[in-house]
Amino acid sequence: MLHQTGINPHTLTLELTERLVLDNVNDTITKIQTLRGIGVHFSMDDFGTGYSSLSSLKRLPINELKIDQSFVRDIAMDKDDAAIVQTIIAMARNLGLKVFAEGVETEEQRAFLKQHGCASYQGYFFSKPVPLAVFEALLITDTHRL
Repeated sequence: MLHQTGINPHTLTLELTERLVLDNVNDTITKIQTLRGIGVHFSMDDFGTGYSSLSSLKRLPINELKIDQSFVRDIAMDKDDAAIVQTIIAMARNLGLKVFAEGVETEEQRAFLKQHGCASYQGYFFSKPVPLAVFEALLITDTHRL
């Protein structure tokens, strides 16, 4: 498909859920390694909500962990969620992985994440889903929140 569409594989990140990956870890690792060999990147989506074990995580050739929004939602009010998020960020950093937070809706959440080493986020704090032309205009005019 990459050859047919002309997509540069180095600009493509595929998101995988823990459950999908762990259904057949060895087969998944083989497929990920093949695609990484041509430049595709991989992200573990909704990290922390599935059944992953740390031994499986360290074997997976992924580039990024995405912290599930269920942990991000209450990081300013719930010390347990804050501790979980800090732990995921530290673990990702120690494993050489990028970390990405989902569901960022407030400046307080964004500031907490940034303070603890997570510099990539998505959520309604930045924008609700919009058409490409609106997104491009936002990039030009609304970079102060990044």
